Amino acid sequence: MPDAGSAAAPAAGTQPEEADLLRELLRRPAYQKALVFCALIGIPVSLIAFWFLAAVHELEGALWDDLPSELGWDTPPWWWPLPLLAVAGVAVGLVVRYLPGAGGHVPAGGLHAPKQGPSALPGVVLAAFASLPLGATLGPEAPLIALGSGLALLFAQLARAPVTQQSTPLLAAAGAASALPAIFGNPLIGAVILIEVAGVGGPQLFAVMLPALLASGIGSLVFTGFGRWTGLSTGSLSVDLGVPTPRVDAGDVLWSVVMAVAIGFALHLIMNTGRLTAVFVSQRTIARTTVCALAAGACAAVYTLVTDRTPVDVASSGQTTLGQLAQDPHSWGVGALIAVLLFKATAYSLCLGSLRGGPIFPALFLGAAAGVLLAPLPGLGVVPGMAAGMAAASAAALRLPVSSALLVVLIMGSAAMTPVVLLSAVVSFVTVQILPPGRAVPAPGKPAQPPPDRASATQGDRPEGA
Repeated sequence: MPDAGSAAAPAAGTQPEEADLLRELLRRPAYQKALVFCALIGIPVSLIAFWFLAAVHELEGALWDDLPSELGWDTPPWWWPLPLLAVAGVAVGLVVRYLPGAGGHVPAGGLHAPKQGPSALPGVVLAAFASLPLGATLGPEAPLIALGSGLALLFAQLARAPVTQQSTPLLAAAGAASALPAIFGNPLIGAVILIEVAGVGGPQLFAVMLPALLASGIGSLVFTGFGRWTGLSTGSLSVDLGVPTPRVDAGDVLWSVVMAVAIGFALHLIMNTGRLTAVFVSQRTIARTTVCALAAGACAAVYTLVTDRTPVDVASSGQTTLGQLAQDPHSWGVGALIAVLLFKATAYSLCLGSLRGGPIFPALFLGAAAGVLLAPLPGLGVVPGMAAGMAAASAAALRLPVSSALLVVLIMGSAAMTPVVLLSAVVSFVTVQILPPGRAVPAPGKPAQPPPDRASATQGDRPEGA
């Protein structure tokens, strides 16, 4: 990166030049047609994504709520995850072994999926339906990205639109962006995730973005603290949510930094274990995928035997359980929180490398549970603990700090925790980047390669796991 003096000199001439280039691009008929085509593609892609998610949700409810209830159980019995996840392991193993695209990318690699064409769509859909409703500790976001991008390219082929090397990433990104709001409920977070996943700007983007995020969080704390101390107001662009929100204090800030380091280290270990699982199942795929899925089911079964709680706490993405935890965190005892952290983390690492889905929601739940567990620490509250935990866990798992911070702020439904969220996301992200990288995730459906030396692993591993 250039120093401040060298960067300041050409600044006056660079900005108009960039503006002229952008204006010229927007005036090109080919780009204008691409924008219109992407907008039109977004309609069928979002509809299909909606029905995909609705079907996954309905099937999950039928298997984990309706069927046990019809058989006379209020909640699924302890052994319930074992047969379901055994079926999931066999089905996903068959998809990986025999269908094009191997069911989509391995979730241990984060959201940076290898580019796959429309031919991979059947495998992506089948692997997702075999994983998510049957109890995989994964979320639906990665299959949605693959589904949206693949459908966009398929519709472009059906419409006989000219697809070039330059337009293919544009169409794929537009398709994925139109599918993601179905799960996040907000179009902004989907767009930000895709910007970070695409890696626009490469390492320079993160080099500039991290200090900006950190300084923004600290600046917000300073403004908030001086405003309370002096009673003065500088004015800000904000809205009144009409609900009471906790006040961030020094204890919340200090504990959020400590939590971010610890949670970042823990999630880094979980993701690396998921990568080792992916290496393990890259050979004898069907048998080993089944073994890993059964082991994840055993985690849920043992958790139920130990805590007398539902196995859904472990054998699910954690999206519904996260809402229950946030609504009544005091209903979870210390033993239940420790148990769910241990067993869900283990099931998560097994599913990351063997089944198909996304890494976001289990990471959010683990971070929230850790925040609730640590909330009794002096000076730390439940809400700041959950906010810091979720931000740290998602940034460590995804290695997308901006997307993680924005997602947690939207989940919290208030900007009051934004300083804590920003600090936790940055500290956790830096922590996992400093730690030694793990094994590279094998290409879907292909045997694992021997581990590279440390220098080449450092260069090649981080984009894959980001």
